[in-house]
Amino acid sequence: MADKISVTILTRNSAKYLAECLSALNDFDEVLILDNGSTDETMAIARQFCNVLVHEHPFIGFGPMKNLALDLAKNDWILSVDSDEIVTPELAREILSLKLKPSCLYAVERENHYHGKLIRGCGWDNDRVHRLFNRRRTRFDERLIHEGLAGSGSMPVELLRGRLKHYPYDEASQLVAKMQQYSTLWAEDNLGKKRSTPFGAFLNGALTFFKSYVMQKGWCYGYEGLLISVSNANGAFYKYIKLYEAGRTDEV
Repeated sequence: MADKISVTILTRNSAKYLAECLSALNDFDEVLILDNGSTDETMAIARQFCNVLVHEHPFIGFGPMKNLALDLAKNDWILSVDSDEIVTPELAREILSLKLKPSCLYAVERENHYHGKLIRGCGWDNDRVHRLFNRRRTRFDERLIHEGLAGSGSMPVELLRGRLKHYPYDEASQLVAKMQQYSTLWAEDNLGKKRSTPFGAFLNGALTFFKSYVMQKGWCYGYEGLLISVSNANGAFYKYIKLYEAGRTDEV
């Protein structure tokens, strides 16, 4: 008998892609949604699917939220999916046919899109993420942002053939909003752990732009490549300048 899998998803105002996301997961035993304050149609869409359970909780950081979703799930095997990701039919069939090994992590490659356009530059290519695992062997770390699976470096990893389609941004305002949120969370997470200066923040931003636009071939993707590279640079600058300001406030 195949292992049953719970899919866990964090949501907040995720209506745009949620129906497509959940439709792709119809064959999984359970899809558990943990919502943190949606005001759009997210909840109504989620409740249309018979294998979906919805829970609500205030946002406490991405790592802690994902661990709470693990605890609420009924199965030990977890497929962690974002609300703007679509599991392709090939990936779903592959996962459901696997003879799962509890000691293994299973990685998936994501195809990242901006406003529907596939981007293979700006650091968005070769995007491999650990998404299928047994919760009795590992959990997410407690970082507020850029969370990962604890101890993943010591566990064998198998790369699945199927892919995730990822639709993180449709317009510049979404890039700006996420940069603002993520840079603030990063600064909070690293206060007391890292040091920063205004010049260091500027240097990080400048180097990030050069890497994204030149070395990672953002220039090949027209205005989208330029926009993403500038956003990457802004994110690097603001996370370090916010860390600098937080450190100064902490010393007062």
